[in-house]
Amino acid sequence: MTDARQQAVKLRLTPISVKALAAGHKGRSDRFDLSLFAEELQMLLSAGLPLIDAIEGLAERQSGAAAHAVFEALAVRLRNGERLSTAMSRQPEVFPLLFVGIVRAAESTSSLPSSLTKFVAYESHLRTLRERMASAAIYPMILLVVGSAVTLFLMTYVVPRFAAVYQSSGRPLPWASQTLLDVGRLLNQFWLPGLALLVGALLTGWLWYQPRKETLGWIQLLGLLPGAASRVATIEVSRLYRTLGMLLDGGLPVRDALKLATAVVFGARRQALADVLRKVEGGEPLSASLEQAGLSTPLALRLLQVGEQSGQLGPMLERAAMFHEHETALWIERFSKAFGPILMILISLIVGVVVIFLYIPVFDLAGSLQ
Repeated sequence: MTDARQQAVKLRLTPISVKALAAGHKGRSDRFDLSLFAEELQMLLSAGLPLIDAIEGLAERQSGAAAHAVFEALAVRLRNGERLSTAMSRQPEVFPLLFVGIVRAAESTSSLPSSLTKFVAYESHLRTLRERMASAAIYPMILLVVGSAVTLFLMTYVVPRFAAVYQSSGRPLPWASQTLLDVGRLLNQFWLPGLALLVGALLTGWLWYQPRKETLGWIQLLGLLPGAASRVATIEVSRLYRTLGMLLDGGLPVRDALKLATAVVFGARRQALADVLRKVEGGEPLSASLEQAGLSTPLALRLLQVGEQSGQLGPMLERAAMFHEHETALWIERFSKAFGPILMILISLIVGVVVIFLYIPVFDLAGSLQ
């Protein structure tokens, strides 16, 4: 808190009260773009600027107060003789342990620009994967929302009005139509409690997810979809391989790389990676440890064994990640092409069944008039 007060004074602000953030609270520093920072810092360092000059130059071009404060804090600590990794570790809400570990390894080998380049490429790969999955989900989500809205409109507005007409006629209705009309009347009468129940369920799910964000990633949520669990496991394992490959290429030993890589796996696979770390510390090869923990595939195992024998474990991990990412991209493309039409057919069938059951009495009445 003393450091925060000093930063405020340096920015010519008068702090009235300085309080620590609550655990898990995300402040304005969430707006800090880590990938952009790494890319810009890499370009300035590659151009020959000293580190302190690069940080101060980046601080001067920041328009946002939050980002400017981050750079100013780094600059102050660098002038006081701290290493960049140490200065970053004092702002864990901005700089994750994975990034700090990469910078710390690069400082020991004097290869900070190249390590930043690898991190930028790593972030680009992950962003591309997320964008592909988001793009594949947009069309099905639109269909699901529109289909659900049309079905609810039919059941809560159209069906009850048909029910009133049929009831006034006094004619017996087929059981399918009668059941549909009963459900429609029920939904029409209790739509407000139903809406409250839906909102409550969504809110409960959100509150359940919030404290589990660190142990339950967005990839695991996708794994809840039917038939997607095995593919989600491949996605997470490929991300683990790419992370380990980047860290090993950056100069980190296998043990430290495994510790930092726990940030990219969740749930049972995080515990499995902890088991891998214990086995590696006990002298077992990484490839065998990953296989025993269920964090390997037959192809990846072969590549890792070659990497261990040739001393090129980092590049082999990245090759395994590239292979599985390509495989995942093909699966996403096939999924988006198949799931959208299937969902459209399903929604059309539901709407069609509602309309047919709704008009069966009309057809009966027309037949009797003839």
